[in-house]
Amino acid sequence: MNIDPIRSLDLADADPAETREWREAFEAAVRAAGPERGLFLLEQLAEEARDLALVSEALPYSAYRNTIPLEQQPPFPGDLALEERLLAIQRWNALAMVVRANKAYGELGGHIASYASVAEIFETGANHFFRGPDAPGGGDLVYYQPHSAPGVYARAFLEGRLSADDLAYYRRELAGARAGVRGLSSYPHPWLMPDFWQVPTGSMGLGPISAVYQARFMRYLQNRGLADTDARHIWGVFGDGEMDEPESIAGLTLAAREQLDNLTFVINCNLQRLDGPVRGNGQIIQELEKLFRGAGWHVIKVLWGSDWDTLFARDTEHALLRRFAATVDGKYQTLGAKDGAYNLKNFFGEDPEVAALVAHMSDREIDALKRGGHDLRKLYAAFAAAREHRGQPTVILAKTKKGYGMGGAGESRMTAHQAKKLDLDALRAYRDRFQLPLSDEALERLDFWRPADDSAEMRYLRERRQALGGSLPTRRARADVLPVPPLQAWGAFALEADGKEMSTTMGFVRMLGALLRDRELGPRIVPIVADEARTFGMTSLFRQVGIYSPLGQRYEPEDAGSMLSYREAVDGQLLEEGITEAGALASWSAAATAYSVHGMAMLPFYIYYSMFGFQRVGDLIWAAADQRARGFLIGATAGRTTLSGEGLQHQDGSSQLIAATVPNCRAYDPATAGELAVIIAHGMRRMLVEQHDEFYYVTVGNENLAQASLPADAHADVVRGGYRVAIVTPAAGPRGAAPGEAGEAKRAQGVAAGPAAHDRRYLDARIIARGESGVHVRLLGAGAMLGEARAAAALLAEHWGITSEVISITSFSELARDAAQCQRRRRHGADRDGADSHLSRLLPGDAPVIAATDYVRAVPMQIAAYVRAPFTALGTDGFGRSDRRLALRRFFEVDRSEIVLAALHALVDAGGLDPTVIAQAIARLDIDPPASPPWER
Repeated sequence: MNIDPIRSLDLADADPAETREWREAFEAAVRAAGPERGLFLLEQLAEEARDLALVSEALPYSAYRNTIPLEQQPPFPGDLALEERLLAIQRWNALAMVVRANKAYGELGGHIASYASVAEIFETGANHFFRGPDAPGGGDLVYYQPHSAPGVYARAFLEGRLSADDLAYYRRELAGARAGVRGLSSYPHPWLMPDFWQVPTGSMGLGPISAVYQARFMRYLQNRGLADTDARHIWGVFGDGEMDEPESIAGLTLAAREQLDNLTFVINCNLQRLDGPVRGNGQIIQELEKLFRGAGWHVIKVLWGSDWDTLFARDTEHALLRRFAATVDGKYQTLGAKDGAYNLKNFFGEDPEVAALVAHMSDREIDALKRGGHDLRKLYAAFAAAREHRGQPTVILAKTKKGYGMGGAGESRMTAHQAKKLDLDALRAYRDRFQLPLSDEALERLDFWRPADDSAEMRYLRERRQALGGSLPTRRARADVLPVPPLQAWGAFALEADGKEMSTTMGFVRMLGALLRDRELGPRIVPIVADEARTFGMTSLFRQVGIYSPLGQRYEPEDAGSMLSYREAVDGQLLEEGITEAGALASWSAAATAYSVHGMAMLPFYIYYSMFGFQRVGDLIWAAADQRARGFLIGATAGRTTLSGEGLQHQDGSSQLIAATVPNCRAYDPATAGELAVIIAHGMRRMLVEQHDEFYYVTVGNENLAQASLPADAHADVVRGGYRVAIVTPAAGPRGAAPGEAGEAKRAQGVAAGPAAHDRRYLDARIIARGESGVHVRLLGAGAMLGEARAAAALLAEHWGITSEVISITSFSELARDAAQCQRRRRHGADRDGADSHLSRLLPGDAPVIAATDYVRAVPMQIAAYVRAPFTALGTDGFGRSDRRLALRRFFEVDRSEIVLAALHALVDAGGLDPTVIAQAIARLDIDPPASPPWER
């Protein structure tokens, strides 16, 4: 049979004398040979129990008590009275900030109960462990529980980093700016407070996975010899309810596998999520211990305060442990919300042995018993043990009360998370409980309070932070300017492709390999893949730069004889994360923010299936944007029709649209390797040299196509979002081509070359208004659809005598942003001369415009409002299908035939063609549309 080792406490003892002998023998062994001998004996007994099939595994979790016994608890090194005094002040200022905002300005939100439960945890770290940016070897990075932001602001107020006026504008950032003070963001947001918050944690669950990969990236920098991060530590303070998020636990095994002892999680176990108990019918602390132990973490539990130590010392028969094991969290929450008398009757009084342990205690003394997460001495011992532990990451499970100190207004109550206002009686009770020197008038005004600068409290506060290297959180955005190699040095093959066949994915990999060889930039590049590096043709990087592993390579790979064999190395440069897009994105974020976290610019390239980017981990990308990330996200096998045979779940039609919604993400969909090279060069200059807080999303495809060379005078327009590729005429050669030479050759292909160099960017009004045959359309092709637009232009010229202008759109979102900015300037009178947007210069006049994309129609529709001509958008709305590229493009109605039909229809509507041409075209193009559109099928 299998016996739960903890529940076995409830079993009757059939032979107490024998049990006593075993226990005395074990105690004697420990006293004689030390704790290591005791642990060894326990491991041997556990192994024997498994061999005898008594238990299926070793202890999955420990008893419901503190991990560090009193005799192993180090002396508290600080001034306990002063720290508790400072805690009381910060509790008040945090509470006043939230209540004041909601009382004066309506329902602005904010949270009182979260910081009330975590205050001791924050302050233990702030006074003794969280190293500031000026500490020897560099500062720590702290991921703060987001709902507790008012407590962080309250400490910054005491330190003099924020003023009372700043606190008065909590959650009123816009009003604060108008008043000339600093408004405070609701949660940790580096974008909004770029010199304060280090990392965003407001979307719960993202903090834990980000902390893991940030700790791992520190080791990556160390092992590659780029930075000395040995003294630095990652601390994450998270909630027990937050651990239900899949991202919260997604990186746990990585942290253990790579022995990240520079990482500590502190889980604020107040047993309550936003609306009720985390595990009403269970014990979340025991569950989390099993989870973390199973993942390979070192676990420290801080459950009971110092006042419990005497009870445990007297409880020789473990009666308390039996009661704890039998009490579920829903009951613990009720006990926390009630007074001492209730606890005496409904917890201690339910077991005669337990009742005897507290027979000498009054109701008031029972009420004063603290949970471990509110005891500074217990927390200090846990933090110290975590900081000193080697070989494993550590998690501290600290038991607290949500709304601690709020009494009937919210302590351990279901409504604690929503408590944002307190009446005067509740404020008086709060003041009296924490012995705050505030008058009733000050309470009613919700005055902030800071002791005099020369007071003992303030001197102590400053001394502690000075000893630890300065204030936290503090964000510094300094970084060295990293030179970018000339485009020709690594992208000449793409710019001068001259018809060579390749995919944009292969073009990217070749560029990346060349950039990695650059002496200055190369070592700072961080290539990242989730998995399937072979799919993207990146196997050459295995040998060139190696795959990062802190263990090196302890085996001979199966393909050892191959020139491109798998190679892991301690100083490997490629991060191959395995099948975890969330983990790979967290790695990318760590590298993309190294300029601020480490003062060292890095350049991460994360390449992945585009479908599993923004759609799958869009919240992590949004957090990276908040964190002012700098780097490249490469969405490979992009688009809905380029990935042959895959189907619904793998074909991406939305990432370009979602990318457009992120303010500091610049999204591009290049059609050629030359366009891709220009975009990467531009992005590197912007991020590494000019140090703009932006990142780039670039989609690349796996379709091998003949690549046209890209003239130098088109580079600027590639970055702006679009440039003219060709004018296709029915009979004559292209403008600027010599008759009988280039013109005849291009006419034979059905596609005209670009205009002469002096007229390459824009057509004049005469040609725009009327082509050689008397009609004119503009065909916009984006990414994979540029080839279809060129083919459609040839069909229009050959069969209908229509001149087409073919334009490559590299970024609909960049065109739309620029156009919106120009429109706004004119609307506000800031640009009275009415400077044209790039879009208006690219598409002047009223010639009909047909825009085709491999993404949903909403992508090209971003520019529709700024185009004066008739506008038709073709896109791949609907679910994907498995088939060949041509079949998919016909299904989604974005192929050359549909572009031709859309162009003819637009010209008919404009009055330039006879309506009968539509029926003729449908027959000629063999179009037989079903009754329902693709987005309904």
